[in-house]
Amino acid sequence: MTFDAVTVGSALVDHVYSLSNLPEPDGGAFVRDESRAAGGVAANVATALSRLGRDTGVVARVGDDEEGEFVKSDLEARGIDTTRVRRGNEDSSYCLILRDPDGERMIIAGGDAVPALRLDDADLDYLRRARVVFTSAYAPDEVVSRLVSARRAGDLPPLVFDLSGPLSELDGRGVTRETLDDALPVFDLLVTSEVPVRSYLGVGPHEAVETFRERGVKRGAVTRGADGALLFDASETVEIPAFDVPVTDTTGAGDGHTAGLIHEWILGAGNMAKAGEFAAAVAALNCGAEGARGGLPTENEVEEFL
Repeated sequence: MTFDAVTVGSALVDHVYSLSNLPEPDGGAFVRDESRAAGGVAANVATALSRLGRDTGVVARVGDDEEGEFVKSDLEARGIDTTRVRRGNEDSSYCLILRDPDGERMIIAGGDAVPALRLDDADLDYLRRARVVFTSAYAPDEVVSRLVSARRAGDLPPLVFDLSGPLSELDGRGVTRETLDDALPVFDLLVTSEVPVRSYLGVGPHEAVETFRERGVKRGAVTRGADGALLFDASETVEIPAFDVPVTDTTGAGDGHTAGLIHEWILGAGNMAKAGEFAAAVAALNCGAEGARGGLPTENEVEEFL
């Protein structure tokens, strides 16, 4: 079997708490509702691509517990190949998602399964069957380093990377600054947002685009929430506005946006402006329902929205 895309990294359980408010330091909040869902950046991007009609697989590690079975079964129910989703002896990883009535949220991660992920030769053979490989800064540094080395050697298809968290959050469990510095020219698409950019480069989105370009990034996107996104390649920068839609939950909007870029910019016709508009629509539609995947659209639904 071949795949349009294979994602590598986090597949975990989201424990979602709808709060009266997001608490300030030393403050409090009241839980109005709670729920459980499968999540994780790699799993979310794979799910979004599957909804868009792409054949997808996931390389991940979950615990040998009920939550690990829950995550694996959820992926399979969505038509995603789980051949390389392995069960470890540790507890499954998880996220605590705290959400206020306006859909804004805070995310707290824990668990040992995702940090324990490593790639073996069978994983690389599996990845070679894809047209594109995706991973994120939440994958262990050893995983990202091996993917970058394989891509640099021409032994992997195009590699998409999401710098999805500030470096302080990644310390000890995700990509390191040294690996990231070395990898920038290797990525075929770099996706990030304002907070990670300021953590990594100490500058805002527009300055970050110029810095990434100087460091050899071929093409990329810096998302800015309600202010839209900046897409760039070696010679051009395009500003894509966000769609003004009612927001139920912003969880997973970035993962949906990334999937939209992969679908249209890497696997599709490759037009930067069209890809940016398509990705913005995927993110907007996903914000209209609860959960990281609640509003993920099909390709037809995106086209109708546009």
